Amino acid sequence: MKNAEAVVEEINERIDNAQQQDGDEYLTFRLANEEYGFDILRVQEIRGWEKVTRIPNSLNYVKGVLNLRGAIVPIMDLRIRFDLPQAEYTPTTVVVVLSVMSVNGTKERIVGVVVDAISDVVNAKTSDIQSTPNFDASIEIEYIQGLATAGDKMLMLVDVDKLLNIEEDVSLLDSEDHEDDD
Repeated sequence: MKNAEAVVEEINERIDNAQQQDGDEYLTFRLANEEYGFDILRVQEIRGWEKVTRIPNSLNYVKGVLNLRGAIVPIMDLRIRFDLPQAEYTPTTVVVVLSVMSVNGTKERIVGVVVDAISDVVNAKTSDIQSTPNFDASIEIEYIQGLATAGDKMLMLVDVDKLLNIEEDVSLLDSEDHEDDD
């Protein structure tokens, strides 16, 4: 059985390959025994969990920030963001570093999200993606861009722009604007 580092390296290589091709490929990951997927073209890298620098008075799902090669990157816990029960971080817990477009679509931001484990990279044709069913107003589905089937698993495909660009996050995500202020 491969160790977590080997799996992360293998998937990072697959991400690099996928970014050079056209198509609908998704990095799949687990949160609370459910499978989700990010558009692979939004994934910058996958990192093992490491301690972050906490930011006082931040939102409850913002774990803090990391310095990634000179860029200060906010790190958010998707379990908390999705209002799922908290779980202890394990050796399979990883940070997926994503490229996110600003609310108005003019600025790219880099954000890290903590997930329980990465699963695989899967192909999903546009014709295989189903619309998210309508639920009552108490269930937030605005962050789910659709549902896809991969083998015997149902994947919830996450819209990273909607998930990570709510108005209250904008000032935190603009942290890169302050790097040149010294």
